[in-house]
Amino acid sequence: MKAYVYGANGAEITDVAKPSPKGTQVLVRVHACGLNRADLGMTKGHAHGSVGGAGTVLGMEWAGEVAELGPDAKGVKVGDKVMGSGAAAFAEYTLADHGRLFRAPSNMNFDEACTLPIAITTMHNAVVTIGGLQAGQSVMIQGASSGVGLMAMQIAKFKGAQLVVGSSTDATRRARLTEYGADLAVDSSDAGWVDQVLRATSGEGVDLIVDQVSGKVASQNLKATKIKGRIVNVGRLGGTHADFNFDLHAARRIDYIGVTFRTRSIEEIRDIFDGVRRDIWPAVESRKLQLPIDKVFAFDDIGKAFEHMEANKHLGKIVVTL
Repeated sequence: MKAYVYGANGAEITDVAKPSPKGTQVLVRVHACGLNRADLGMTKGHAHGSVGGAGTVLGMEWAGEVAELGPDAKGVKVGDKVMGSGAAAFAEYTLADHGRLFRAPSNMNFDEACTLPIAITTMHNAVVTIGGLQAGQSVMIQGASSGVGLMAMQIAKFKGAQLVVGSSTDATRRARLTEYGADLAVDSSDAGWVDQVLRATSGEGVDLIVDQVSGKVASQNLKATKIKGRIVNVGRLGGTHADFNFDLHAARRIDYIGVTFRTRSIEEIRDIFDGVRRDIWPAVESRKLQLPIDKVFAFDDIGKAFEHMEANKHLGKIVVTL
């Protein structure tokens, strides 16, 4: 089968053996894949947890049809239209644990369905489960113009946030954040953004920051979070190391929590998928929670899709179809 593989010459399309499902695995015939920032690093050979190195089939989210079931797989049948996340998504067939997929709603095509699995699971977990957002509270999403960022703002609004702040360093994308739930859009490359947030919250700061940027905004986030507020660190697009004001962190008594799927067990990931199904799935089915598709590429042009992502001018998801 065709797959997008990291090898000696970098990432390229090549032929690999079709996998077979074992245990609770499901074999999926992939129809569309969503690109993510982490994929961009892996195309350059950057190890991401246990992923990386020659021979790695790349990709993390997809939509398709169930082709075969492992002996212990439950909850789906051959022919079901599904979407999910897991390793080796950029291929004609991929494997997924039966607890790491959703039935794709009948009102979504494969292109639309493949944009959602990572965004809804990552941000429901960060905003609701870990972040503890309650109706009437305020939240800021750092890096709000990414696919997961746009979904985070929508989930926050859906759960009753009184104020949603989104950040983007790009003026064009920043201007569109209000379309996806932002009440206030700020430029996190301008040091004045903290004052904007404080003015919008009567000087107190927000209850919750979901941070996909980190780096130089880490200590600024502390200033923009209210006393006894929460910061959930989801991404490090602005850098993995930076100055951190420990005194301010202590003075404001902020809960600072780091999250990643890379060190989660399959049982933890199943719980996250179940949490989405219990809490917000009707809003996914009704299309209340959805993401814009920036551009669609054919699988043979997947290299161009990554060039488009690296240019960093897109809003929403980049999709590759098979």
